[in-house]
Amino acid sequence: MDIEFSEADLPDFFRAFDQASLRGQRLTLRISALRLVGALLATVGATLSFHLARVDVWAFVSLLGFLGALAAELVLMVTQPEKSWYDGRAAAESAKTLAWRYSVAADPFFGELGEREAVKLLRRRLEEVAGEIAGQIVVRDTDGAYCTDAMTLLRNAPFEQRREVYISRRTKDQQRWYAAKAVWNQRRSTAWRVSLLSCEVVALVLVTGRALDVWPVDWAATLAAAIACGAAWLALKQHSSLGAAYSVAAAELLRQIGILEETTEADWAHAVADAEDAVSREHTMWLAKRGAVNG
Repeated sequence: MDIEFSEADLPDFFRAFDQASLRGQRLTLRISALRLVGALLATVGATLSFHLARVDVWAFVSLLGFLGALAAELVLMVTQPEKSWYDGRAAAESAKTLAWRYSVAADPFFGELGEREAVKLLRRRLEEVAGEIAGQIVVRDTDGAYCTDAMTLLRNAPFEQRREVYISRRTKDQQRWYAAKAVWNQRRSTAWRVSLLSCEVVALVLVTGRALDVWPVDWAATLAAAIACGAAWLALKQHSSLGAAYSVAAAELLRQIGILEETTEADWAHAVADAEDAVSREHTMWLAKRGAVNG
């Protein structure tokens, strides 16, 4: 009997953590973008001047920009969506690796463990993960909160079937994801750097023109602000470092696939642990870099 296994078959713990992380990511990026746009708008307003009656319209634009940037900064400080982003992602990855280890009878859920003991261990390990972010994410105690029927079905399947499903639905899928994300991030990094370089060239031309009195408006401050905002956004997105990290992870998982395909049942539990550790290393590096940027 063929066994299909996907993220939909992972426990509710994983989905709760994953959704919380995605919400935190969206809020962090949107509010950060609002803050940067507000700062840029404030600079544009300070550069230009247009009087309507006795009111300087651009001064009000600058005021609105500063207010928007301030409001965004306050929201980030109070709500801290980046914490939900990072903690939720760490918890989701931990829940996913625990679910897979249980499902294919890998370390520490060895095949020698009875089903009841294995489920009990899985529950305890998932609760430990949840305890590390207590109060941030709520998981309902449903039948699929800790272990799903698909996980148990796969765990009880013959070794060859467990190996086939793990290699195709976990390791190969993850390797393809890393490879695609590596290319995407490298392209985005290049595009952003070319854009920033172009802005710097334009700024040089405009400053030269202003020095020679070719035009009356001084756009240097505006372009400098645009370049600074672009650099800040690039630092937040971390395309370059992510591209490099994903490339390394994709190569490591490709190596692990070759090992897993030749692994016997006697070495299976530890071989899976090595493959899962390859994913964990990438995520640990991701968390460390995020902490360094936002610390």
